[in-house]
Amino acid sequence: MRASRACLVTAAACAAVGLAAPIATATNGPSNVNVNPYRVHQGAVLTISASGCGHGGTVTSHVFQRPAHLPASDTTSYATAKIRHNATPGNYHLAVKCNDNPRMKTHQFTVVAGRGTMGGIGGSLGASDTEMKVGAGLVAVAAIGGGLFIARRRRLNRAEV
Repeated sequence: MRASRACLVTAAACAAVGLAAPIATATNGPSNVNVNPYRVHQGAVLTISASGCGHGGTVTSHVFQRPAHLPASDTTSYATAKIRHNATPGNYHLAVKCNDNPRMKTHQFTVVAGRGTMGGIGGSLGASDTEMKVGAGLVAVAAIGGGLFIARRRRLNRAEV
């Protein structure tokens, strides 16, 4: 009698796990949608993060050059989208839709006029002669100071013995 109850309980537990497995793999649609930066310049790149798209998804907005694709992930997925150069400054919405769920989640962002900073020179120019001399002087001072510290420490250790 006890063995039959144990078998019955085991069978019920296995059935519950078996029926719950498909439910666990299904998602409730996109959630925790964020954009970075919130204020983006015309022609710049917008990074979108979203949770809940276990089988990937798509991010769309009419100011994107093309839809962005979210990769499949059990945690948070990231996608990048390029804003059109001729986008009118203002507030816009993007829509995130998972491949395995018909629900959509929207998020607002702002397009601002201009192209942002024109960077790209930093690090591509060599150091000036003055910067090289200052750097060499600092290395020399550090080497002399380290040598004196070690020599003095060695003398103090010999005096204690």
